[in-house]
Amino acid sequence: MPLWVELAVRIVGVVVAFLALPLIVGQVEHKVMAHMQGRLGPMYAGGFHGWAQLVADGVKFVQKEDVTPRAADGPVFRLAPVVALVPYLLVLLVIPLGPDDLVAQPLDIGLFFVLAVVGIGVVAVLMSAWASANKYSLLGGLRGAAQLLGYELPLVLAAASVAMAAGTLSLPGIVEAWRPWWLLWQAPALFVFFVAGLAEIRRPPFDMPIADSELVFGYLTEYTGLRFAFFLLAEYVGIVVIAALTTVLFLGGWQGPFDDQLGWLWTLVKVFAVSFVIIWVRVSFPRLREDQLQRLCWLVLVPVALGQLVLTAAVRVAL
Repeated sequence: MPLWVELAVRIVGVVVAFLALPLIVGQVEHKVMAHMQGRLGPMYAGGFHGWAQLVADGVKFVQKEDVTPRAADGPVFRLAPVVALVPYLLVLLVIPLGPDDLVAQPLDIGLFFVLAVVGIGVVAVLMSAWASANKYSLLGGLRGAAQLLGYELPLVLAAASVAMAAGTLSLPGIVEAWRPWWLLWQAPALFVFFVAGLAEIRRPPFDMPIADSELVFGYLTEYTGLRFAFFLLAEYVGIVVIAALTTVLFLGGWQGPFDDQLGWLWTLVKVFAVSFVIIWVRVSFPRLREDQLQRLCWLVLVPVALGQLVLTAAVRVAL
């Protein structure tokens, strides 16, 4: 197969995953929350089990008027939803789906690339907050910036623990080095990474930047129609990305029975299992106050991540 054809196939595959997986996660969230909270509405659209609820939501967003506030910074306001989406698309390029180079773009420093790109999310939050010319949006953006910058540290420290244990920054290399007993040895790092990942994508209970009871809808207050839908899509892509990174770094990625043939399936099963847990957390826990959110970061997650790094370094030296 010519190189350009192979590259085209890989890129198309990533774009399809980028568009399809978040929609599947969104549909699952509608149904899971409907069952857990006794919501009747999402179970009726389209008939059987409310299969058309996501379609109805899409039609609703398309029909809504696209409004830009008169005092807003127009170009920045319109660009912010794109900046929120693009980093996750780039991350999906380097996440391995299975063995034998089943990844769009293998990188020797894939983990470094992923952590650097995910951090761009704070830029989209600040862009939307400042450009909206709305005090509620600005307050939400400042909360979001403080949250994202704070939780970036434990996220990086937890990922560094796995990279140190595997001896590589390559995501396929980390999966190949992973062993089942890491589930116990790296469990604290798994906890830190998962919680910090939820905060990075601003999922409940870490949704202080869009606290509707205080800030209308935070940095998203002035967004309508498709632009708001793009931000919502970015949230669901973020769920897929955090679930995929958790799977690759801590759950063995494609490893499982018959992984030579079914490795891609094991990866997808683990990704959707972690995504289900993310939805479950949203339903089960109330929103954290700002002081609780920062205390959890600096007094719990950071010390645990640093302790895990020390443990990993000691084990590596001993071995």
